Amino acid sequence: MAAQALGCATLSRIIDIDPFALPFTFLLPEGNIDALRHETALLSPHHVDFETDTILLGLHSFVLRVGGLTILIDTCVGEHKPRPRRADWHERRASGYMERLAADGLTPADIDIVMCTHLHADHVGWNTRLENGKWVPTFPNARYVMGRHELDHWLAEEAVASNVHNHGAFADSVRPVLDAGLAEPVDDGFALSRGLDILPLPGHSPGQIGLLLNCGGGEQALFCGDAIHSPVQVFHPGWNSAFCHDPALAASQRRDLVTRAANDDLLLFPAHLRMADGMRVRRDGDDFRPIFS
Repeated sequence: MAAQALGCATLSRIIDIDPFALPFTFLLPEGNIDALRHETALLSPHHVDFETDTILLGLHSFVLRVGGLTILIDTCVGEHKPRPRRADWHERRASGYMERLAADGLTPADIDIVMCTHLHADHVGWNTRLENGKWVPTFPNARYVMGRHELDHWLAEEAVASNVHNHGAFADSVRPVLDAGLAEPVDDGFALSRGLDILPLPGHSPGQIGLLLNCGGGEQALFCGDAIHSPVQVFHPGWNSAFCHDPALAASQRRDLVTRAANDDLLLFPAHLRMADGMRVRRDGDDFRPIFS
């Protein structure tokens, strides 16, 4: 994705893994791929592979430059992380992520804010890097913003059983940030700066947050993490991912988000949306459909 103007901001995407392909029923166990075949022209080939019953996601960070700030939203899988349950993540090397960051004109020291929409392993991996056998923050000058409720949840889980949850990502990708004093837990309603508001989006994870960009003039964009995994969930907001912490809340949150996007012409940036500059939502009778920017 080439850098794009977004009102008062500039947006680019740093790819970590693309495509990230998963069996449809593995990611969306409540879903039915046959219910989408009439939308093959819209969803294929970038979002659904109907021949292999596979859903296609992207793993990437967003770089938002606005108001003198450089904000990195979610940090994907990372390198050298022990993830034995996922062979494609396990002990990765030479992924090219840092080279793609450099191609966007950035060094790790240039990042002012790392925003973690939530603390799952595929959203925090590049928070840290391995240096002389120790995990250290990758972005030394950044504030690592994360939802306070999200952080408290995982701290409590770690207190019961350390390094077993979520591929062990808390131990190697979050704890070192806390230890370095770079974490900034935030509450609902917090603003990173004028026109950059934190929104609560719990459900997929206990304290997931989004970032609402408002440049004035009525144009708004929302970076919504995994509140929506795939555009197929615009057609069927009730289809939860297999990884949703609170399925009922996740589905309700998704329906509210899709409805708001349709009512307010809100531009959405789900964390795993690939091959598009963003997504709007339009009403289709009593239903909804995604419109890719």
